[in-house]
Order: sequence, then structure tokens, then C-alpha cells
Amino acid sequence: MKSTLSPKPAEIEHRWWVVDAADIPVGRLSTAVARTILGKGKPIWAPHVDCGDFVIVINAEKAVLTGGKEREKTYYRHTTQQPGSLKSPRAFEIRDKHPTRLVESAVHGMLPKTKLGRKLRKKLKVYAGPAHPHHAQKPTPLALAGAGA
Repeated sequence: MKSTLSPKPAEIEHRWWVVDAADIPVGRLSTAVARTILGKGKPIWAPHVDCGDFVIVINAEKAVLTGGKEREKTYYRHTTQQPGSLKSPRAFEIRDKHPTRLVESAVHGMLPKTKLGRKLRKKLKVYAGPAHPHHAQKPTPLALAGAGA
């Protein structure tokens, strides 16, 4: 009788990838990045084990929102639990203050909301410009399907 293979944490190799987000829609970028962080493209993937890789996103300030989302999309958050604490900045306001936050929030929304998901969030490194401090890890460029690159 055969048993299902369950990957052990010591058997998993975590690689580093780098993605240039310039002129790529945020949704297409975030789905590819979330899939890589989860490790869903690997043959040893299991939903309860960290099988994913590290992803570095550069030029996050140049990622595009299609249609009218730049002016119309609203991000809601509550600063406290008190009435009147709702903040609802638009996408262009968030991009002006925190250029990496649009990509980060899109990817984090696609990860599980569990202990494993909180661990996987740390595997995403987003930078507004073309420079990043992770050259020692020797990241490989990640080709995105349908990104035009």
C-alpha cells in the first residue's frame, strides 16, 4: 500500500526570486507572487507546510492599476474600534505616501489567514525603486505569464 508523500521542512529548498513590477498590473503581479510564496508550482506542495520561496518585488511604485482603479479604488481600515475611526484613502493617496503598500496588501490578501500565512508574509520583500539589499541571496528573475515581459 502506498502512502501520500508529506514534505518535511528539512527537505524543502527555498529559492529567492526577483520581480520587476514596472508596467505590470497589480492583480497579475500579486497572483504570481502569492503563488510563488505559497509554493503551489512545486510538485511537493502541501497546504500545511511552508513549501514556498522568497520573492523580491522591485519598482513597486511603477506597478499599474488598470481602468479607473487609480482614482476610484478605496482601501478601508479602522484605526480604532471607536465610531468615526474609519479611514478610506484612495489608491493614488496610498501610492503617494507608501508606494509599496498597494503590492503588499494585494499579495497579503491572497495568502492564508492562519499562522502559516503570517509566516509566509515575511517571505515578501517589496521595494519602491530598482535597488534591493538581497544580492547575497543571488535571486533569479521570475518570469510572469502574460505580463508582456
